[in-house]
Amino acid sequence: MILTCPHCETQYFADDSTIGESGRTVKCAACGGSWFVEPKHLDETVRRTPAAAHEIYREKVRAQRRRRSRTAALLSWLITAAIFFALGVGAIVYRNEVVKLWPEAGSAYKQIGFKVNRFGLEFEDIERSRTFNDTIPIVTVSGKALNISRSTVDSPAVRVDLKDEIGIIVATTYGRISPAQLDAGESGSFRVVVEQAPMESFEIELKFVDLSEIPEDAPEPELPNDTANSAEMDAAEE
Repeated sequence: MILTCPHCETQYFADDSTIGESGRTVKCAACGGSWFVEPKHLDETVRRTPAAAHEIYREKVRAQRRRRSRTAALLSWLITAAIFFALGVGAIVYRNEVVKLWPEAGSAYKQIGFKVNRFGLEFEDIERSRTFNDTIPIVTVSGKALNISRSTVDSPAVRVDLKDEIGIIVATTYGRISPAQLDAGESGSFRVVVEQAPMESFEIELKFVDLSEIPEDAPEPELPNDTANSAEMDAAEE
């Protein structure tokens, strides 16, 4: 006969004569649990045919293996799902850092509705003016760049695009931010002058770009007034 421990499911072969007609209490060698075995609960066919008992035992072993296999597969799927979930949350929470390392990811974040700011800066106190130098139209854009991140950042360039009434870019000029580095919460200033601004320009768009994006043939960006005045005073002192 086959005895199965009700506590740990360990199975044992036992001769019917060891149980007796009235049954007996047995103890599991694996977990130490005890239970009472009654012969009347044994299947008559199993007691008469040892081969059937072996087959039942093998089927129980196979069933246990299937259960363990399903459990292992479920745990594997749960662990994999947890890893992907953690990576997804991290990619969203640290999206600005991701875009710094991989700028192409910025468009993907925007498509799914997440705002990214890989430079950690925001524009503030923007002023725009249109003047004429004789008959030459000039557009001047000035303002500040505020470091909203929690660390010091290198100041990028400022790109100014002039667009016509249907949104087509008709002129582009670059400027620099002073100082070259901004501590957390610090703001730098910039001033961009667009000379010979097309008369059809109706809209001004500002964006931060890498310094490397400034074309080599672009005119030297104009320094903000406070920086220019400081440079002139240093030259005068010399």
